[in-house]
Order: sequence, then C-alpha cells, then structure tokens
Amino acid sequence: MEVYRGLEEVKYNPKHIITVGTFDGVHRGHQKIIKRMQELSRINEGETLLVTFDPHPQFIVKRPDKEPIKLLTTIDERLKLFHKFGLDKVLIIPFTKDFAETTGDIFIKHILYEKIGFSHILVGHDHYFGKNREGNYEMLVKWSQLLNFFVEQIPAYIIDEITISSTKIRNALSQNQIKLANKLLGYYYFIDGTVVSGDGRGNSLGFPTANIKFDIEHKLVPSNGVYLVFSIIGDEKFFGMANLGFRPTFHIDKKKTLEVHFLNFSGDLYGTKLTVFFLDFLRDEKKFYSVDDLLIQLKKDKEYANNLIGSLELEKNFLIL
Repeated sequence: MEVYRGLEEVKYNPKHIITVGTFDGVHRGHQKIIKRMQELSRINEGETLLVTFDPHPQFIVKRPDKEPIKLLTTIDERLKLFHKFGLDKVLIIPFTKDFAETTGDIFIKHILYEKIGFSHILVGHDHYFGKNREGNYEMLVKWSQLLNFFVEQIPAYIIDEITISSTKIRNALSQNQIKLANKLLGYYYFIDGTVVSGDGRGNSLGFPTANIKFDIEHKLVPSNGVYLVFSIIGDEKFFGMANLGFRPTFHIDKKKTLEVHFLNFSGDLYGTKLTVFFLDFLRDEKKFYSVDDLLIQLKKDKEYANNLIGSLELEKNFLIL
C-alpha cells in the first residue's frame, strides 16, 4: 500500500476509485465502502485510493457545544487497518485552519478531480465535506454530470437494528459494552503499549502483571474495569485479565493505567511492545480494604476468565493486527 502524506506527493490517475473521510475506527460500515471500491477497481482496472485527514477535523474546527473528541484509532492504527483491508493507496491530507476554508465545490473539482484524478467516487450515507460541511452526495451528483465521473452512495451498515457509526462505538466503549463495540468494529478493540516495570505488588500476590505504558493522545480508552483480553507474544496468543483504571486499593494513580495478568505465561516482558485486545468486560474496578479481600476477588476473576475462555469462540473473520 502506498501512503502519500500531502497532495504534492500524489500521482494523478484518472482511473482512481476514491473515497473520502476520517474513517475513525475503520468499522464495518467503512469496510463495506472499501470492499465496494475494490469491486469497482477490478471491473474498471483502476486503483483504490482513500483520502483521509490528520489531525481529525474536529481538533481544528472546534465546536463549543461538543466535548473534545476521543478517537477509536490513531492515524498509524488506521493505516495498519487500511493495509489489512487491501487498499492500494492512501492519501493523508494535513488538516489545517486554511484547509478547513476549502469549499465543497473547490474540493471536488480542483483537488479531487484535477489534482488526484478519479473515475468513481464512493461516499457513506451520512458523509459531508468542505467548509461548514456544505459538501454532500447531491453536490457530488451535480459535479458528476459536469465532469463525467461516477458517484455512488453506500447505504448504512445495520447490525441487530443498530446503524453502525464511530459515535455509537465510542459510546459502547465508554459504557462497558466491549462486545457490542467489537461487533460493530468487525475486530477486537485494541491498545498498543510497552511493558514497563511496576511496583512488583502483583508478583508478591501470586498474580504477576505486565504494566502497559500507553500514552496515546486523543485515543479513546475503554471505561474503567477488569476485562478479558489477549495479546500475541512471539507467535502465540495468550489470554489474560486486565485492570484498567486508577488502582484504588493501594493508591490512586493520577493517570489511567493498564496492567495485564496473563493466565498461562511466564517470562520477562519488560521493554516488549504489546497490543492488548479487549474481549469482554468482567467487572467494575473497585477499592478493596484488605489484601485478603483483593486476593479472594482475583481468584474469582481468574476462575470466571478461564470459564469464559473455555466457552469462547473467537470470531473467525475478525482481524488480528
């Protein structure tokens, strides 16, 4: 997959099959658009090109009535997902205050059509673009008649009567609904980090943990609690139970921490880069008033986690990054 990090890097090709958007999460609705692009590319002997933006436009065009957005995926994570889904090319346009002033008409004619080139453009059912979000499907149809290109609007992807959107996935992750979030994403939600040394308390309790340092600005971290997770260590999958939160039993951390007790792993992971995939929510994080109470709960958690693993069927069509 070729990645362009600015319009000046793009090679003009009138046979591009393109789509445009932030694609945060690259969820099943986004994947539907990508699959349709690939179908059209095969039929028309073209190349798929996805146009996205960094940073997310909401960081530049701030709305006073909205909280700062938390992202499902960083730009690097999106690129990994785009590559996995088989796109030929990705163009990342740096989103600046000046670029935010680009009208929908200028964006279509002078940037997409004249600079990048395309024969087909696909957009989602709720896609808007250009200054003040004035660009839409109807505007694309108007220009398609003037410039002789094809435009296609992809219907919403609906699962269990839920219309998939990045917002609904963010809400699910913030409300302990990790299984629902995964279903809408089409893969297991994940956090990348590095194993660092901790205070060693887990080891002394018989529950050694990998302390995962993650410092990803704007990345959405699921709600506090204990989760069933897994990571790929070497070439093997290891399940674990993760505590995500502020560890209130012994002290209250100022920053949210992620520590994982891998159930069937022994070894030194310090300095290892790990991806933690979230499978299921086990319970809320809570403060224990004695070490004995904590140990009783941890043993219950471990038994519960092992029972879940025993009945677990990992989704065969889910991506593992």
